[in-house]
Amino acid sequence: MKKLLALLLTVVMLLALVACGGNNNTGNNTGNNTGNTSGENTGDTGDSGDSGAVDIKIGVICVHDENSGYDMAHIEGITNACGELGISMDNVTFKYNVPEDQKAFDAAADLADSGCDIVFSDSYGHQSFMLQAAQEFPDVTFVACTGDQAASSGQSNLKNIFPYTYESRYVSGVVAGMKLKELMDSGAVTDPKVGYVGAYPYAEVVSGYTAFLLGIQSIVPEAYMEVQYTNSWFDLTKENETALALMENGCVIIGQHADSTGAPSAVQAEHDKGKEVYSIGYNIDMLSVAPDAALTSSQNVWSVLYKATLEKFLAGEEIPTDYACGYAEGAQTISALGPACAEGTQEAVDAAWAGIKDGSLKVFDTSKFTCQPATDGSYQVDADGHVTSAFGLDSDGDFVADTGEAIVDGAFAESVLRSAPYFALRIDGITEIN
Repeated sequence: MKKLLALLLTVVMLLALVACGGNNNTGNNTGNNTGNTSGENTGDTGDSGDSGAVDIKIGVICVHDENSGYDMAHIEGITNACGELGISMDNVTFKYNVPEDQKAFDAAADLADSGCDIVFSDSYGHQSFMLQAAQEFPDVTFVACTGDQAASSGQSNLKNIFPYTYESRYVSGVVAGMKLKELMDSGAVTDPKVGYVGAYPYAEVVSGYTAFLLGIQSIVPEAYMEVQYTNSWFDLTKENETALALMENGCVIIGQHADSTGAPSAVQAEHDKGKEVYSIGYNIDMLSVAPDAALTSSQNVWSVLYKATLEKFLAGEEIPTDYACGYAEGAQTISALGPACAEGTQEAVDAAWAGIKDGSLKVFDTSKFTCQPATDGSYQVDADGHVTSAFGLDSDGDFVADTGEAIVDGAFAESVLRSAPYFALRIDGITEIN
């Protein structure tokens, strides 16, 4: 039976890679789940090396399942990391569609009780329940992949990992900027307004959309952006409707920090009607749902972080409380450029990546943006509105950064004070609509 379950999961994952957004429904547990909201699956998902090579049991908690591009990136990440390390997927247990509530603790506790040595969760809202589990199971290591509480918790078996997502956001913005410039040069577009479908007004989302606009402005300095929030990580309908609203408001290119194909699908539908609109996706290549409108997607290569974490665990070395890395380590990329991309885009992308890698391009270079003066004291600006000093961390839980200098050598140092993003500055040129 276990081999049959493994074969079925392999088929599901391969299909998801081809058409991940074809049936986005957070209410369905697809694959080999048990039918409840924290469906469990164990089994070999592919060529994962010698099944007896490594003695370790791993648990993975996903907020959705393979129908979510974000969760699929994590599923692929752990699978690829295990394959490279010779860990059989028979030793990995997935729990899918686990909400950000007490059920997350139940899932973590169940994995610990079943003998897992290390447990990963993939959603920000899981972290407080991972902390609860870490306190109850001190001999198990818990890793919250988008959390920010590990250092402040003082719990030695709770860890946080996160990639430098702002890097791929910036480069995808360069792609968008090249297209926007082409449209403006041809006269097809006169207003350089872009839109962004955001999940929540969290620092992770703010950091990403700010980097995206800065990438666009590196090509079209006068570009500006409207952000609308769905208040959900994954909602096909809301993301579709939000993208439509942004296009109705005059946005030419729609970016996203949301996990479904709703936004790119909406852009493609409007493009088919003759409107000059284009999409920048997230997590997965969106060409399957927006073949004419998708330009590229920003992507995290989670296998790099999973592998680095598991390597240290297997070696008996201390896992960093916060671990983050980016393009230089192979943890950031963008998907293949779509046929609608402007001429010269690949060269612009290559130059941006090279600058990020050698340090000559600072994504949050403070000379490239301005802010209005802070009312809460979390940052300071000069007479021209350029940020001269900014705190990066919130030490007292009031959601206002009050410690940790984040401005280093004229740039905001993102994901250095902790792995999770903390860039929460609202720069000029961006309007938020909740």
